[in-house]
Parts: sequence; C-alpha cells; structure tokens
Amino acid sequence: MPGALAVAALALARYLSPIELALSPDGTRLYVVCEGSDELAVVDLATDKVIRRVRVGHVPKGLALAPDGRFVYVANSWNDTVSEIDTGGLEVRRTLPAGYEPTCVATDRAGRTLYAANRIGGDISVIDLATGAEPRRLAAGRGASYLALSPANGHLYATHIYPNPGPHGAPPESEITVIDAQDQVVRERFRLPNSAGVFHLAFSADGKLGLACQLRPKNLVPLAHVAHGWAIGNSLALFGEEVGEPVHIPLDEIDRYFSLPFGVAIAPDKRSAYVTMAGSDSVTVLDLERLLALVRRLSPKERARLANDLSASAQYVRARIPVGANPKGLALAPDGARLYVANRLDDSISVIATGPGKVVRTIPLGGPATLTPERRGERLFHTARFSFQGQFGCASCHLEGTLDGLTWDLEPDGFGIDIVDNRLVEDVTETAPFKWNGGNPDLETECGPRTEKYFFRAQSYSPTELADLVRFLKSIPPRPNRFRPAGDELTSSQERGKAIYERTRRKDGTPVPEAMQCPVCHSGPYYTNRQLSDVGSGKPTDRSPFFDVPQLTNIALSAPYLHDGSARTLEEIWTVFNPRDTHGVTNDLAKDELNDLIEYLKTL
Repeated sequence: MPGALAVAALALARYLSPIELALSPDGTRLYVVCEGSDELAVVDLATDKVIRRVRVGHVPKGLALAPDGRFVYVANSWNDTVSEIDTGGLEVRRTLPAGYEPTCVATDRAGRTLYAANRIGGDISVIDLATGAEPRRLAAGRGASYLALSPANGHLYATHIYPNPGPHGAPPESEITVIDAQDQVVRERFRLPNSAGVFHLAFSADGKLGLACQLRPKNLVPLAHVAHGWAIGNSLALFGEEVGEPVHIPLDEIDRYFSLPFGVAIAPDKRSAYVTMAGSDSVTVLDLERLLALVRRLSPKERARLANDLSASAQYVRARIPVGANPKGLALAPDGARLYVANRLDDSISVIATGPGKVVRTIPLGGPATLTPERRGERLFHTARFSFQGQFGCASCHLEGTLDGLTWDLEPDGFGIDIVDNRLVEDVTETAPFKWNGGNPDLETECGPRTEKYFFRAQSYSPTELADLVRFLKSIPPRPNRFRPAGDELTSSQERGKAIYERTRRKDGTPVPEAMQCPVCHSGPYYTNRQLSDVGSGKPTDRSPFFDVPQLTNIALSAPYLHDGSARTLEEIWTVFNPRDTHGVTNDLAKDELNDLIEYLKTL
C-alpha cells in the first residue's frame, strides 16, 4: 500500500513552474509568478524563504509592480484577467478584466494605467486603475506578449511571439509596437524583418538603448541542412537612440548554439546585459561597450550582414553562466550586483553575483522533489541539448507548447518541396496519424526516428526518454475556447454557421455530395476522421495531393491554414483556395454566411 500511495502522490504532483519575477523597490523581497501552481510566491531575500503564496488566476504568465511598490499586478492568461495584489497585506485586492490570454502587464510612469499584452487577441488592453475598467484596446503584433516602459519618453514597447501575417513563401516579419502611454495610442511600429518569436525587451537606465530577445528562423531552407548552418538564429534586436534602426545581434557561435533567448536585463551602468537562454539552461553575459563599439563602426550593409555572422558573438559575449532547467524571467538588483533567474523546470531561483559571474546560491521554491514522467518529458521538450550543436529543441518551434505560426521546409527533398504548416501540439493524444502526409502512426514515431533523422541531425532520445516525452505531449491540455466559454449557448451567428457546417443540401436545393459534407471528414471529438483526403489544396511542389485531415479544436489559434500555410485566414481557405468546391461546398455562400460558418468553427 505505501508503494501505491507514493505512485498516487506522484501522479498528483503539481510543480510550481516559476516563469517571471520582480524585486520589491527596497530589494528585500522577490515576487515570483508560478504558472504551474497558480500563485504568486513571495520570497524574503534575507532568509531565502517563501513567506507567502498568494492564490491568483489560472496559468499566470507575467507581473508588474506599481511605481510606488504598493501593488503587484499578475496576468492570469487562462482567465483573461489581472490580479491586483496589495504588497502590504499580500492579498488579492481586486480582479481586473483583460483581453484574450494576457501574458504580460506594465503600468505607465504615474501608475494610473495598466497595460496588458493579450497573446490570443493580438492586442494591448488599456486598463484604468482608478475605475478598474478597460476603456480601449490597441492593435499590436500577432501573439502580443511582452511589454517594457522606456524611462526616456514614457512610451511602452510591445513584442509578439508569432510573426505577422504576410505573403505565403516570404520570410517572416515581426514588429516592436510603440505606444504613447500618456495619450494611449500607437505611435510607431519598428519592423523586425526575418524575425519570428520575439520575447522580452529591456531598456538602459537612460532609455537610449533597448534590447529585445528574438528568434530568426531559416524556415524556408530544408531543415536537413542543419549541419551546414543554423536553422534558428538565437539573437537580440538592438534598437533605440544610440543605434537608430534595429540591428540584429547573433548570440550563437560557429560550433555552439544558445537556444531560446527569453529574458533580458541591462546593467545600471550600461556596461553589461544579461539574457536567459531557456533551451540551453544558461545566462549569456554581453559586454555592451564592445557591442556598441562594433555596431557604430559598421556601415548599413555591414550591419545587415552581422545578423548572420556566427563569428560575431566572440566580440561581445563575455560569459555563459550555467543555471537551472529552462531559465525564463530575470530581475537585476538596482545596484546591478545580483541577478535573479527563474528556473521554470527546477522550481528554483538562481542568484548570480554579476561581478565574478557565477551562481552564488539557489533558492528552492518548494515544488515536488520527485520528477514524474511528464515532468521529465517537459524538460526534454524544452531543452536544445539533443540537436546538432545544441541549435534548437521542440519548444523552439512549438513555442511554450503551442506553435510558431510558420511554415517549414523540413524534408531532404530539395528547396521548396513539400512545405508544411506547423501545427498545435495541444490535446493531440487521439489525433493520429501525424505529419501532414499521415506518415507517422503514433507520437513515438513522430518524436523518435523522424526527429533524430530530419530535425536534430544527431543521436536523439533513449527509449525511456522518448516515453517520457510522449507522456508530456499527451498531457498538454487545450487552452480555453474564448469563442464559446464552457456551458455557453451559441450566438445567433454561430447557430447559423452550425447549420451551414452540417448542411446536406446547397442553397438551390441540390444535394451536397457526401464526401463534401463538413462533418464527414471533420468528425468525432476532435473533428477529424484521422484519414488522408484530397481537398484540392495541393500544389505542384507537393509530392501528393492527399493530406491528413486536421483536428478543428481551437482552430482559431493556429493560423496560417492548409497543409502548407498558404491560407493566412480561415476565410481564405474558401475564398481563395476552394474555387471548385473540393474543400466543402462554399461557393454558393454569401460573405455574411461564410462569416457565420467561421464564427461557428471558432467555437469547436
């Protein structure tokens, strides 16, 4: 019986998964957002003990301190809310509304307005802290996620983790959205060409220099060429008054790569910067003086070439400091002497003494000591250590267990052949086969030999590791459907769309062929019959016109669409790529009817 109880306890293990943190103004406390346990952990830095665990909303992702330090604001990504916590009593004072999946929050300089970056909404909520109301939202990049306030002008800068929609087959492009926090309007959008996956950003104390963590994927080059050049460039965007137009700064080396730059901080004296490398379990230390000197002496053409120069990092990377598993958010002490790093998959905080550049102590946050197979698999999913030269891991393409919004040239079959759209990995347990051509019958095949041969180009997982990884993948739950909350009835538009989805006759009364009826292919709990089908979307560059019928659950989150990502929106599936009614019968639908169909699909 003790053995059975131990197994049961292990199955119920709830890890904390610290993801973001902030220091109190006086430097005595550390506020840590734990997305796995739905809490804000408060650490007394005199004792390195957790003195309070404040319950917040589900899957909290980000936090911000009020300018006077009286409140902490926590973004609850699955509840679409923000918890306002009184730092005196350490209790939730009120819950504020936000948009779809708030991921990061920041206040203006006066502390009167709170901004929340909404990942699913692709916008920024503007919240009046006096009334608690949300009077407006501002359009941002797709997957709006991270915010930083410039000390120079009081403007708010926002990044986003998915690339903005663009022409099919073109390199990805992202942006930094600049918001006038006083007038509450978007002032500017800095282009970040060839970037997809932009995370935290930070400013120097004078506001003249900004750094943003980013990925620069080579998604249009066959991934089998990993051994000849990197597949995903791990880099920073350097911007601000000191450099002018954004400059892309590689963090990788010629024969070593440092995967998934996530958190960034700039030292008060502007001599150093620190970047967490979430896939490489380390912190990269930059010599900013040498970096700025390098950038200033380069011509515009030389700056453009710098983005792909793997020898460049030797000129400005001072150190690589090992920390815990999957380091994410960081916080730098006001004097720059201590750096605190949230080790998400270790349930701990690394404390780095920035002078000698080493970890001087580790603060345990109190998560379970024993690792479940799912937790071990989660570590495997987020590490880059298995790929050739540590270039990337599963989470480099499936960002935070989702997707990257890109299409990829994966197979060793020539340039531009069999381009495939990346897909969500949420709730995929019962959706086999895998790959767009249905070639992999189960997740063990998908993540084992295929990953080793075509992706990592290196020896991959052991049988035990592969089993753990698959257990983790099967445990990833779907995010809440924002278009039909649980228990809610369909709107009138969604009801009309449902009738169109289920119809068996055209508007003129003639029958819709059974093979063209939506529920025939998109059937079952995941809206897929798990078969291959030819819906007329094949291209001359595809080796076969038959593709795996995708699941439709949370389809609104997974743009672009079709097997090769050629449809930028759900509407384009039928207005551009269904001229002969081979992908359902839709050519007799008016625009408002097609809109109703799409509104219904979003509820699935």
